[in-house]
Amino acid sequence: MYRKTTLDNGLRVVTSTMPNTRAVCICVFIGAGSRYESETEAGSSHFLEHLLFRGTSRRPTATDIAEAIEGTGGIINGGTDKELTVYWCKVARPHFPLALDVLTDLLLHPRLDPLDMEKERQVIIEEIHMSVDSPAQRVDMLIDELLWPNHPLGRDVAGTKESVAAITRDSILGYQASHYLPGSTVVAIAGDVQHEEMVNAVSHALGEWASSSPRPAYSAYREQAAVPLRIETRDTEQAHLCLGLPGLSLFHPRRFTLDLTNAILSEGMSSRLFTEIRDKLGLAYSVHGYIDHFLDSGSVVVYAGVEPQKLKIAIRAILEQLSRLKEPVPEAELSKAKEMTKGRLILRMEDSHNVSAWLGGQDVLTSRILTVDQVISIVDAITAEEIQELARELLADSQLRLAVVGPVRDDEPLGELLKL
Repeated sequence: MYRKTTLDNGLRVVTSTMPNTRAVCICVFIGAGSRYESETEAGSSHFLEHLLFRGTSRRPTATDIAEAIEGTGGIINGGTDKELTVYWCKVARPHFPLALDVLTDLLLHPRLDPLDMEKERQVIIEEIHMSVDSPAQRVDMLIDELLWPNHPLGRDVAGTKESVAAITRDSILGYQASHYLPGSTVVAIAGDVQHEEMVNAVSHALGEWASSSPRPAYSAYREQAAVPLRIETRDTEQAHLCLGLPGLSLFHPRRFTLDLTNAILSEGMSSRLFTEIRDKLGLAYSVHGYIDHFLDSGSVVVYAGVEPQKLKIAIRAILEQLSRLKEPVPEAELSKAKEMTKGRLILRMEDSHNVSAWLGGQDVLTSRILTVDQVISIVDAITAEEIQELARELLADSQLRLAVVGPVRDDEPLGELLKL
């Protein structure tokens, strides 16, 4: 259960009381991410998130910020995604006022010092280098480029070395002013808290935060002709592959059906992919699938790392498991997937960070919150026929995309295998 209040400036406060914990977690979600960036701004959301931890007018250094929270045994961090940015802090309940003060300080009084910006620019470029050097991360970037060509959703959240090198302090200030708005922000708090007390505290801290500009729109994605195959030749021990297809948006009525389908396909060591690809065929140590739901788009992706000589065998085996989803799912397997999905959701909600992230993430993206019990009811109602119907609709040869990173020739005719 949760309670929600909207302040006069448009900022939303959502709380969940968890009486059996002595901790509290604050998540500040802002509706700004990499898909809101123009090509010249690529990486700005991520850069700004880093810079806020560099220092404020009251806590001039990154060490001052970290010590304030870590000195209480707490945790503070942030993250940037394609459609949102989050700053969060988890502390023992007596330190809640300090945690809120530090997060407020980050948001409203960052120094954005030019020297700090140059240092952090190099840190981010090294982060980009690290991601590109990792074949598993690199292939994930490539499948996004194939799924959303020439669109912000297809870009890496961190941007590129070139785009990060070109970001100026003035452009960061402009991006912050136009995207960090109270009407685009949700403060979600979970733990040993009472709603009225939290609303009063947040109102005191952020109630005067104002903006004169409306929330910026994002660049809508429209289907377009796409290249089905991308190979990046690398001298690695494994060939890393991602098989992907367009999926469903956050607002699609059947998105939970797709999530349950993915549970059958790839969740856990008893899933179809793990059982077939790893246990029976011994093709991969790591094989898994994941689903992304965005505001107007989505994706279905399967990743595996395999011996290069067995790449084609692995692709065929994964495609066979995808194709099997077009057949009726046995009742026992469907029941197991439902219980696993519900059970893992319930277990996640034992942690105050997960609860605050569950509430705030939903509200900042969709302006509505589904409770755990509502999601459980939705999952319980999904039928084998609905899964089969959705699989037959989404799993089409023409929609398949394949990205590969490893010791594979860039003219290898892997596209011929893309048939379901």
